[in-house]
Amino acid sequence: MVRLGIEELLTKRVDLLHGKKVGLVTNYAVTDVCLQPVIRILASSTGWQLSKLFGPEHGVRISAREGENVDTGVDEATGLPAISLYGPNKKPTPEMLEDLDVLVVDLHDIGCRYYTNMNTVAYCIEACAEVGLPCIVLDRPNPIDGITREGNILDLDFKSFVGMYAIPNRHGLTMGELALFMNHLLVEPCSLTVVPMTGWERRMLLSDTGIPFVPSSPNTTGLDMCLLYPGTCLFEGVNLSVGRGTAHPFEYIGAPFVDANQITDWFNRQGLPGVKGRPVYFSPYYSQYKGELCQGIALHITNRRTFEAVKTGLILLQGVAELYADNFQFLGHDRLGRAFIDLLAGGPISEFIQQGHVLNYLAESAESLEVFNQEVRQFQIY
Repeated sequence: MVRLGIEELLTKRVDLLHGKKVGLVTNYAVTDVCLQPVIRILASSTGWQLSKLFGPEHGVRISAREGENVDTGVDEATGLPAISLYGPNKKPTPEMLEDLDVLVVDLHDIGCRYYTNMNTVAYCIEACAEVGLPCIVLDRPNPIDGITREGNILDLDFKSFVGMYAIPNRHGLTMGELALFMNHLLVEPCSLTVVPMTGWERRMLLSDTGIPFVPSSPNTTGLDMCLLYPGTCLFEGVNLSVGRGTAHPFEYIGAPFVDANQITDWFNRQGLPGVKGRPVYFSPYYSQYKGELCQGIALHITNRRTFEAVKTGLILLQGVAELYADNFQFLGHDRLGRAFIDLLAGGPISEFIQQGHVLNYLAESAESLEVFNQEVRQFQIY
């Protein structure tokens, strides 16, 4: 049985918190193995004073939609300040950290660079370093295993809040390992302690751990969705629905201009490992194409061990771009003129799609991915 960082903290490392004023970066989806929220666990102790809560994207209550600014307020259950790190400030200010003796971070990750929780952790580490505040990260599993790495290493010319560090799309690290890596890159690192898990092995998917699956954000619906996400999230940079506003976000890909049978037949002919498609018809209740009938493909993972998320997503993107060239578009540019899909991909993937060369993109990334594998070994705890 895997024991989480929170459980190891409470049984073996209570000295880290004893007698201190504690700030906690988390949300109500973060629990122990018995599904007790970490907020309630730390708030109920008399050995320390839980003073402030800090919430990442979706907020402490994990009720806000993706990309929606969250206001600072009060957590009614505990009466504590609930400070938003997904509003005007994504990084804790010195004022937010005043009167704290330590900042504890316990957040889910789903094993992918675009998932913003890891960048909230990065900003917390930076903020602690700047004010001399100790930071404790409580570790928990990478749900899609700690072995498999896919994609390209982020080009820092495409740095943003969906990609802050030179890591691959599917990074194969735990949140604690990411914290050690990110802290190491600071000119002046913070006083960081990672409380590791016990019993976790790198080959494990979440389904191997005995830990219940808890949705870590409103559109995180299950383990297969997490496995698909490093590939299908890239569709958020083009004019197709990723299934937001349905029961199967990141498993459904479609648009009003797509032919469900055509794209499914094309996809299945590619013979990609561990995945099959079926035709699907859906009308999102919000997000892109709200209320419109979309046709597309539902992706079903048939082998979680052989499935290659990033390759699958890129090949499907290439297919849609070619089959529906008259309608396919890239969405949005930032103030620097960078396409949103390039920010997600961490490089100029839009150019490769336009040229029909997405596999070249992955091939060119292979060498840098191997360099990354060697670089992060010193930060692997397990």
